[in-house]
Amino acid sequence: MKPRFALGAVIVGVPLLLALLGPLFAGEPGPRAASFTPGGGHWLGTDFVGRDVWRQILLGGRSVVLVALAATALAYLAALPLGLISALTHRAWLEDVLMRPLDVLLAVPSLLMILLVASVFTPGAVGLALLVAFVNIPDAARIVRAAAAAVSSRPAVEALRMQGETWWRTAVGHVGRSVARTLAADAGVRLTGVLYLVATAAFLGVGVEPDAADWAVMVDRNRTGLFVQPWAVVVPAVLIVALTMGGNLLADAALEKRRRT
Repeated sequence: MKPRFALGAVIVGVPLLLALLGPLFAGEPGPRAASFTPGGGHWLGTDFVGRDVWRQILLGGRSVVLVALAATALAYLAALPLGLISALTHRAWLEDVLMRPLDVLLAVPSLLMILLVASVFTPGAVGLALLVAFVNIPDAARIVRAAAAAVSSRPAVEALRMQGETWWRTAVGHVGRSVARTLAADAGVRLTGVLYLVATAAFLGVGVEPDAADWAVMVDRNRTGLFVQPWAVVVPAVLIVALTMGGNLLADAALEKRRRT
């Protein structure tokens, strides 16, 4: 195992395990106490409303991680067919119909679009995942198209067309497999961006309740008391940074492997 991959796996593994398994060990909420310093059964003290910080950390990662993973998967679910069709089509008008609207969407900052939509209606976790997926579709589709276009011009693809192979087998069976490594590396970088976007939206109160057990919400709600109760801010912030840093290291390791092969 390469050192960079191993380091990335360790860094991303700790917050990921906390996010996925933490709720199983959170237990029932105890009585609220105004004890900001650790002690009295509160390993990391209590937050600004007297809730146990450690329990909030165990509960607060699942929403961030699941929304980010769902948004990334949904973005590629839409971007893959758009990019493959655009790269393999011989009709310029079809490519324009598919890609030009996405170019327009790229001109609008992602967070601004999310805030504009959130000002019209209040999205929940599912709505936030759909919104984040939507703003990531244009860039993901362009990555898919660029990677697929380089493969679609190879003699093997022309030979498949001349043999009368179906579009599905040509696009997915050959071109899709050829660009899988590129997309895997892009997915690591994209997941990092999605995590930041989801955390920022939650920090601004989009997609989560104001008192929800969520790492980003914890940072927002406790930041005014940073010097009184630092654990309620520092620990969730470090966990979010670890997720993104670990994702970047894993993506770099994938890109390095691709260059060597």
